[in-house]
Amino acid sequence: MSARIDFYTASPDAMKAMLALEAAVGKLSIELPLLELVRLRVSQINGCAFCLDMHTADARKGGETERRLYTLSAWRETPFFTPRERAALAWAESLTLISHTHASDEDYALLNDQFSPAEQVDLSVAIATINSWNRLAVGFRKMPK
Repeated sequence: MSARIDFYTASPDAMKAMLALEAAVGKLSIELPLLELVRLRVSQINGCAFCLDMHTADARKGGETERRLYTLSAWRETPFFTPRERAALAWAESLTLISHTHASDEDYALLNDQFSPAEQVDLSVAIATINSWNRLAVGFRKMPK
C-alpha cells in the first residue's frame, strides 16, 4: 500500500477539531489503561496498523503487560481481563460493529453493570473517536513509522 494524502495538511481545521476531541477524551472519566485497551481493540477490528502501532506502544509505556496485549483480540477466551474491562471491550466491539450488533441489550447490560451513566457516555465518545481516527488512517493509508 502507498500513502494517499496527508490529512493533517489537507485540512488543518478538521484535524484541529479531531485533536481537540482527542484531548477532551483524555480528560474524561475513563482510566487511561482501559482507554488504551479499547483503542487497541477497536483498531484491531478496523485493521488500522498505524493506530495499533501507536496505541500498543502507549499501552506498554503505561504498564500494560505483553500477555494481555497478545491476547486482546481473544479477550473473551482468557482470564486476563477484569469484569469492567470485559464490559468496555464488549461495548467497544458492539459500537464499532453497530451495523451487525445494533448495540445489543446484552452488551449494554454489561456496560450498565460496570459503568456509571457519565462513564457510559465517556466510553462511547472514546470509542467513536478512535473509530474516526481509524477511518482517517486506513482511508488515507497513514503508515506506522
